[in-house]
Amino acid sequence: MSHPLGANASRVLGVPAIDYAPDFLAADEADRLLAELTRALPWHQPRLRLYGREHPIPRQQVWMGDSAYRYSGKTFTPTPWHPSVRQLRDHLERSLASQAGTWRFNSVLLNRYRGGTDRMGWHSDDEPQLGPGPCIAAVTLGVPRPLRFRFKDRSAPAFNVWLEHGSLLLMGAGVQERLEHALLPRKIEGERLNLTFRWLR
Repeated sequence: MSHPLGANASRVLGVPAIDYAPDFLAADEADRLLAELTRALPWHQPRLRLYGREHPIPRQQVWMGDSAYRYSGKTFTPTPWHPSVRQLRDHLERSLASQAGTWRFNSVLLNRYRGGTDRMGWHSDDEPQLGPGPCIAAVTLGVPRPLRFRFKDRSAPAFNVWLEHGSLLLMGAGVQERLEHALLPRKIEGERLNLTFRWLR
């Protein structure tokens, strides 16, 4: 049976479901988005409190959407939808209309990794605002890097999913409850943007 996201898409994990489409966006569209969003968005580097001290996060980000978002003890006020990100959101929802699960999005967290030392630590996207069993879609632009997954109960080995330029990763219901993921430091040069679309209650 063909995958609804295209001939090159595949199921990485069955239960809970993780799907990956390496060429969700055409190369020229991915190139255009990378250049435009890198230049046009108000990137910033917030400080978060860890173990009693505040530290700048090791990446830049923009929170965009319809409402504020709270995580790691901090509330992020949304930037209005950029037209190109809104169009990408609409394209994503149309592409996922036939998929099982709830694939609607009213917000997106954009992370900018300026090189291999910029990173994201182990975490699950399980904040109360996301509700039970959130479905999250991640679009990658720029230099490929592996996203590392591990089961919280260590019931199976950890694994990588290499996220390529223009790719789409779908984390279905149950993924955030059972797994953690991280973008670990790598000796990789070049810039990368990751857009994680989600629904806030």
